[in-house]
Amino acid sequence: MMFTLQRTDPSGARAGILATPHGDVLTPVFMPVGTYGAVKTLVPEELREAGTQILLSNTYHLHLRPGAGLIRSLGGLHRFMGWDGPILTDSGGFQVMSLSEFSRIDDGGVHFRSHLDGSGHYLTPEGAVAIQEDLGTDIAMCLDDVRSFPVERRDMQEAVVRTLAWADRSLSSLRAGDMALFGIVQGGIYPDLRRQCADALVAMGFDGYSVGGLALGEPREETWAAVQTTTSCLPGDRPRYLMGMGTPLDLLDGMERGIDLFDCVIPTRNARNGTLFTSRGRLSIKTASIREDSDPPDPDCSCYTCRNFSRAYLRHLYTTGEMLGFRLNTIHNLSYYHQLVSGAREAVLAGAFPAYRRSVEGGWGEAGEGGDRSENGGRGESPDAGS
Repeated sequence: MMFTLQRTDPSGARAGILATPHGDVLTPVFMPVGTYGAVKTLVPEELREAGTQILLSNTYHLHLRPGAGLIRSLGGLHRFMGWDGPILTDSGGFQVMSLSEFSRIDDGGVHFRSHLDGSGHYLTPEGAVAIQEDLGTDIAMCLDDVRSFPVERRDMQEAVVRTLAWADRSLSSLRAGDMALFGIVQGGIYPDLRRQCADALVAMGFDGYSVGGLALGEPREETWAAVQTTTSCLPGDRPRYLMGMGTPLDLLDGMERGIDLFDCVIPTRNARNGTLFTSRGRLSIKTASIREDSDPPDPDCSCYTCRNFSRAYLRHLYTTGEMLGFRLNTIHNLSYYHQLVSGAREAVLAGAFPAYRRSVEGGWGEAGEGGDRSENGGRGESPDAGS
């Protein structure tokens, strides 16, 4: 993997090119979440048409079902899911935290029972790397110790120490190959712990760095203070990934703090729940007021859904439970997210990111009208949650 930083806007937003074995990724970029090797309701061609460059899948869930060995024997995750573009895989640290009733953590790794059949497993930092190597992912994450909010300082200190020890073990276990490995910065809302973790990971020399352990219930001002503290410690020539968030306006906030990669279940999950993201804020297709509305979901959007269907039709599909509605809504929401980050990239290259941000916020209204900025992101909050 190779990262080329093309330009940094005075606002802090960046534009770059991330070269991977399965193609180049233009940053900033949003990664749809395909927890089990699929973005719900869409085929790879539809993802490409929507603007998807890179997907995220989950190590923990694929390890349990169908198993990394099976995926390796069938040619790796790319061939298994029919996606020829880059793939990033999460290590499973978030799932260990969110499924804590099934797990017990110690310095060696994580003992857990499968939420599927109760079988016992032991996930170590070395094992997480090996699983991701079996999957054939392009960008892998180290196993980290994630703590939910609120957390006492002494407990977060313990998580940082363990995360750093696991990161060192992960690097040592990495076999020769072309899989990139990212370290994950923990530290919660404690600035000194964030700096301690970031500085130590940078000294180890990872291919890129992730900002983890946020959007877990902390106040939003604390979220962005932690992101800013973290990115200020990271080298400018390595990609930066903000894990598991967020809303469209969250993406712009992250870009201003130097973030290059984002992922979140919000666009796909909201699509299935009847909420669309548009250039004019959120649109609920469940409301009776659009029963006879012949307008497209977003007049400013050129996606397949907006080119061909009306709000009234999408409402009809939703109220009748037709699967096509979930597909069309997902196509639109992902297209909107990809158009948003693509526009941001163009604005950075043109030195006009602040003006671009104002135009997006203007469409949503003051403070993001219709866009609840308190909504947390996530990579699946329940045992069987996905994209």
